[in-house]
Order: sequence, then structure tokens, then C-alpha cells
Amino acid sequence: MSVYEAVVAAAAVISGLAGGVLYAFSAFVMAGIREQPDAAAAATMQAINRHALRAPLGILILLTITVPLAAAVMAIAGDEPRGAWAIAGAAVVLVAGIGVTAVGNIPLNERLARATDPAASWRAFVTPWLRWNHVRAAAGAVGACLFTLAL
Repeated sequence: MSVYEAVVAAAAVISGLAGGVLYAFSAFVMAGIREQPDAAAAATMQAINRHALRAPLGILILLTITVPLAAAVMAIAGDEPRGAWAIAGAAVVLVAGIGVTAVGNIPLNERLARATDPAASWRAFVTPWLRWNHVRAAAGAVGACLFTLAL
């Protein structure tokens, strides 16, 4: 196995793992949180957000940026025969995964953190946050598939 293939395989695994974590969050973590009264739900989400960038999730996010990017750069620099799949995988993961996090989920998280009445803000927060999270989860799955095709 070449170094390029190892990096692409790692990008597939990391993208799939990130997508799976986000899918699990949408599928059952948020479902459980949503069953709570608004004040408890908002407080729980605020607590989760305070811990989100710590290890191990912070490491996974860092890897989800660097490894797909490295695979794309290697595909371009090495003129790999199926490199277009790796470039597409990186684009999906970086734009629809990381980009959506930056322009969708993080601003919503920050707004909830700053809310003077988090319970009242919860209902306006949860639906758009989940929509963005579904996009992020799908990006991880699609990225993993595209990286697999690059192999």
C-alpha cells in the first residue's frame, strides 16, 4: 500500500467516524434532549457545547480537516488515477462538514450560550441546529464513500 493509499484510507475512516458521531447525535442524543423541558434541554446543550472542543472530539475535528485535505493535495500533486474521488471526498467533508459547522452549528451554539433566557431560545435553536447537523452527518458518510472510491 502506498502512502497515498494509506492517507486516503485514513480519510475514509475518519470521515465515516465523524459522520457516525454526528448521526448518532442527531438520531438519539438530540431525541433524548428534546424530551426534556426547554430549560433542561438548553442547559444540557450548553454543557455539551462547552465540552465539544476537548479531546476526543477536538482531535477528531482536527483530523477531519487535515487528513482529507492531505489526501486531496496528494491526489493533485501525485496525479493519481482515481484522485478526483479523493478531491471530491475532501471537498464534501471540508465544505459540507466543516464549513457547515463553522457557518451553521457554531453560530447557533454561540447564540444559545449567550441567551439571557436559554429556555426561551431553545425552540428557535433546536430545529435549525438539527438540520445543519444532518448535513454534517451526511457529509461524513458521502465523504467516506468518495474516499473509498479513490482507492
